[in-house]
Amino acid sequence: MRFRYSKWKPGSMTDDQRLQSLMSLFSYLLVQSSGDVDDALEWIQRLAEQYGLFDRSLSFDDLVAKLKEQGLIEDAKDMHVLTKKGVQRIRQDALRHVFSSLRKAPEGTHETPFSGKGTDRLSETKKWSFGDQPTNIDMTSTVTNAMKRDGIDNFQLQEDDLEVYETEHTTTCATILMLDISHSMILYGEDRITPAKEVALALSELIRTRFPRDYMELVVFGDDAKIVSLSELPFLTVGPYHTNTRAGLQLARSLLRRCGSVNKQIFMVTDGKPSAIFDDAGRLYKNSFGLDPRIVNKTLDEAVQCRREKIAVSTFMVARDPYLINFVEEFTRSNQGRAYYSDLNRLGEFIFVDYLRNRRKRFSSQR
Repeated sequence: MRFRYSKWKPGSMTDDQRLQSLMSLFSYLLVQSSGDVDDALEWIQRLAEQYGLFDRSLSFDDLVAKLKEQGLIEDAKDMHVLTKKGVQRIRQDALRHVFSSLRKAPEGTHETPFSGKGTDRLSETKKWSFGDQPTNIDMTSTVTNAMKRDGIDNFQLQEDDLEVYETEHTTTCATILMLDISHSMILYGEDRITPAKEVALALSELIRTRFPRDYMELVVFGDDAKIVSLSELPFLTVGPYHTNTRAGLQLARSLLRRCGSVNKQIFMVTDGKPSAIFDDAGRLYKNSFGLDPRIVNKTLDEAVQCRREKIAVSTFMVARDPYLINFVEEFTRSNQGRAYYSDLNRLGEFIFVDYLRNRRKRFSSQR
């Protein structure tokens, strides 16, 4: 019996690593194909022909069999469909992909910038003061202080020797992620909706696994605004819609009003100007040419109302036309929020850093 070995290279992957890489690619293509399993598999076959993704040890049929074995896809009549476990895998892969792109991501908790009588112990210490919990005493530092003063032969513990660990408060947050699904998100051959969906999937997985007490809802806005469940997110498509930013903000505000969380915020991902509103009679008024003052003013009113309700709006723009920038700057001033101008590859980095670091509840120090 003869065995044929290929030459080992330092960058070579094992079959299992190749399989995991192909499954991650499959997840990304599913987001791009709006959850169409057969379409995503066809793309993998095309890529395989061009880049030689398969060989005798791992074939295309092996990949499909593994996807079924793990319960990610299943047969339905003459097609493959995504399972609930498959949707979860997409979220997990999206989270890994976004975090791998962060150059130096924060560890991430909802902390306050002030230390005090909190719930989570820090590594730093301070002198003991009345009201500090005895369980937070740092015995090593406390004993060291006493020995430095009197030595080991005349050891006496005094109040000034006591040191305690600093603590910090952690908070819950309520977040509405608003996604623009107007036609411009796929206009001129540029796919802007896939990176936006991938970031939404990743953010939802982060909150679900690391901050389960946090509240998150997904709102999409085109001609109108509606809530989309996380299970529907991979199948989300862009429609022949205008951009009714005002409707999205109104729906987001109504959802946040129901939350008891102190920290309330809206992340709005968009590439276009507001181009539609509903008038007082409930009819859709739209104007795609320039910045219509009637539409802009009503949208800015929503920004002001969000500010009054203590809702911070972070706007993530994936287009940089000068008149769009002017609108976003005015919108941000009205809300006293934040604005980011991002290319599609760095969208996740901006949103995750903003979520993990910048949203903080401020407590006064109670020393």
